[in-house]
Amino acid sequence: MTSKYWSPVVSRLSPYKPGEQPRQKVIKLNTNESPYGPSPKALQAMRDACDDHLRLYPSFTADRVRRAVSARLNVSMEQVFVGNGSDEVLAHAFNAFFQQSRPLLFPDISYSFYPTYCGLYGISFHPVPVTEDFRVEPGGYLPGGAHGPAGGVILPNPNAPTGRALSLAEIERIVAGNPQCAVVIDEAYVDFGAESAVPLVARYDNLLVVQTLSKSRALAGLRVGFAVGSAELIEGLNRVKDSFNSYPVDSLAEIGAAAAIEDVEHFEKTRLAVMKTRDELDAALRKLGFEAPPSRTNFIFARHPDHDATKLAAGLRDRGILVRHFRLPRIDQHLRISIGTDDECAQLVKALAELVA
Repeated sequence: MTSKYWSPVVSRLSPYKPGEQPRQKVIKLNTNESPYGPSPKALQAMRDACDDHLRLYPSFTADRVRRAVSARLNVSMEQVFVGNGSDEVLAHAFNAFFQQSRPLLFPDISYSFYPTYCGLYGISFHPVPVTEDFRVEPGGYLPGGAHGPAGGVILPNPNAPTGRALSLAEIERIVAGNPQCAVVIDEAYVDFGAESAVPLVARYDNLLVVQTLSKSRALAGLRVGFAVGSAELIEGLNRVKDSFNSYPVDSLAEIGAAAAIEDVEHFEKTRLAVMKTRDELDAALRKLGFEAPPSRTNFIFARHPDHDATKLAAGLRDRGILVRHFRLPRIDQHLRISIGTDDECAQLVKALAELVA
């Protein structure tokens, strides 16, 4: 569809396509949501806040969340920015830091929102190929390559949809090697076994680390994300935010998010449960002949060398199980399988055993 009322920018956009959100009852392993509920303390805090105070605007600086993040990650409040989900935080980062004369670098197999943001903001970019086994090579992001000095770098760590993670030393090599630009590390899945780059923020003014409460804290429906970085990077994000929407985080979301961050016991219990199920599912899939790179996320990126991914995804759908199939070059034979409950994963394995028999 096109319209004479659209601007040229809108006409050229290729919007991000999120995973399916079905209305019927299915086993939903396609959008990397948590199989467990949010912190009970967060839910109670939001219930308690449903009163006449909702007639007032929320804090435009989301101080409760910033304070909770500051305490949890041992950074100052001035180093924390909060937005309406990490996608909004990332969008503001693209606007604030990456509209440069030099190209933005990110992996060629990565979060598909990155090229969408580039199209929206008119940012030139250079995809850096991952290896055949989906590893991100730090050397590809250093000055001196075919792309020259970068105008910005953004990396998901762990990467999505592959699930592979870089070490902290590898991340530092990329950050230290690009002092001329901002380096954004997108840590949506970091709590499932990878190393966070937050400790590097104290040493590098050009580093911004972005996290979300959607995955490991089971608050995808609340839409809260945050960034940690130097004061100058945070000020850049605030300048964009306050030119767009001064109140991106509503009062209930702020209260619930802060309570969830503070509930360390629930966080540790549920993330470790996800990691345990992931490792068990990985072993079960390998017994069926599937192959997958090592995952440090709440999903597994798997392929079967003898069975077409399109047919496998369709067969699972027929059995009431949804997984994510990306029909893209290099990964069209892979399925991204979110980690569900133990029972959901057992039903998945049973269905796949029938399909590959």
